Amino acid sequence: MNKSFKKFKSIEFENQWIKINPAQTLTLGFLGLIFVGTLLLMLPFSTKDRHYLSFIDALFEATSAVCVTGLVVVDTHTTFTMFGQIVIMVLIQIGGLGFMTVGILIALFLGKNIGLKGRLMIQESLNQLSLEGMVRLVKFVVGFTLLLELIGAVVLSFRWISDFGFPKALFYGLFHSVSAFNNAGFDLMGGFSSMTGYVGDVTVILTLSSLLIIGGIGYTVILDLVKKKSLKKLSLHSKLVLLITLILNVLATIIILILEYDNPGTLGSLALKDKILGAYFHGVVPRTAGFNSLNTADMTLSSQFVTMLLMFIGGGSGGTAGGIKVTTFVIIVLAVWTLIRGRDEVNVMGRRLPNDLVFRAFSITVYSTALVFFILFILTITEDAPLNVLLFEVISAFGTVGMSLGLTPELSPAGKVLISFMMFIGRVGPLTIAFALARATKKQPFKYVEEKIMIG
Repeated sequence: MNKSFKKFKSIEFENQWIKINPAQTLTLGFLGLIFVGTLLLMLPFSTKDRHYLSFIDALFEATSAVCVTGLVVVDTHTTFTMFGQIVIMVLIQIGGLGFMTVGILIALFLGKNIGLKGRLMIQESLNQLSLEGMVRLVKFVVGFTLLLELIGAVVLSFRWISDFGFPKALFYGLFHSVSAFNNAGFDLMGGFSSMTGYVGDVTVILTLSSLLIIGGIGYTVILDLVKKKSLKKLSLHSKLVLLITLILNVLATIIILILEYDNPGTLGSLALKDKILGAYFHGVVPRTAGFNSLNTADMTLSSQFVTMLLMFIGGGSGGTAGGIKVTTFVIIVLAVWTLIRGRDEVNVMGRRLPNDLVFRAFSITVYSTALVFFILFILTITEDAPLNVLLFEVISAFGTVGMSLGLTPELSPAGKVLISFMMFIGRVGPLTIAFALARATKKQPFKYVEEKIMIG
């Protein structure tokens, strides 16, 4: 069965008028979902003042929700009615799960058989290496997601009853649990303060951070953990994602704690416990979600730089996080280390990584870096803001993080469109976009004569 699947892996869907591959379908599906979300958020009963949200603002908000980013040009709490907030929450949920996952789930409920087309779509959507067990994976993804979000909603609701009362606490718990697990970073706390009022709250900080870490490592790793139930038996992918995630979270926490320890605008005035919680939360969220318990604009330039680096790296493949992904980052590091040692094979944990995987990791990194600087260059023309603020905004959008130094609400219409484009690229994936736009390619029947050039 697996061989037959591989045989059809490169197949294109076609009818009388159109040929479309899985990457193109995935791209068009996200665009369609964004368009529907834009129209819903423009409805007069979506906003509290009953006025139409402008198309550009509605497009930005819908893109941010579908691409699980969290950057906002209007405050979610004060601008949108409960209907508008529910629309945003549903867009986050569908965007986080992937519209193909939701579509396949609906088809299963209706008793439909999932054919090769559907399985190819799931494979592309969840970034899987094999077509085996795609339907089973969809069931697991949806079930696990809903279970974790329910647990998070219950914990947060009980914590917020004393602050907001039962009905409001229940909705707030559900909204923030969905937002956290899907690494969206949208919040209903009012203003653009996010979780700064809960910097020392153990329940809120640990619940949100646990949800976003689990959602950010990727469904493949989660399923591997559930099946194997032993760290030693995990696949190389799962081991690397878990190890690098742990290392980055610990290092980021320590670095932020050191850099911000005496900063009066962030950790300086807090007790030691609150300093540690604040540093931990800020060390975790840049690679996944846009919540923040510290005022990012008041952080030192060094901390902002570290934050940008973490946002660019992102989370695990096949999950809800953006960025180039931790596995891409570790392959780049290993490849450079291999070259320094004078070896020609990249080895890790007793396994050899194929050369085409290393080449793809470098391609993703170069492509992403070029895209970030290209959009940054255009923003220097359209926006009146310091370079570090613009760069922070672009990387945050690309990494679907949602953190900002305060620029987002002040963006020009052109800037909003550019940042929306970056959020879309960051969610769907640079290579998916490239494959979606590329024509079907054939292997060259010949090779050119090899000749070396000088580098370095």
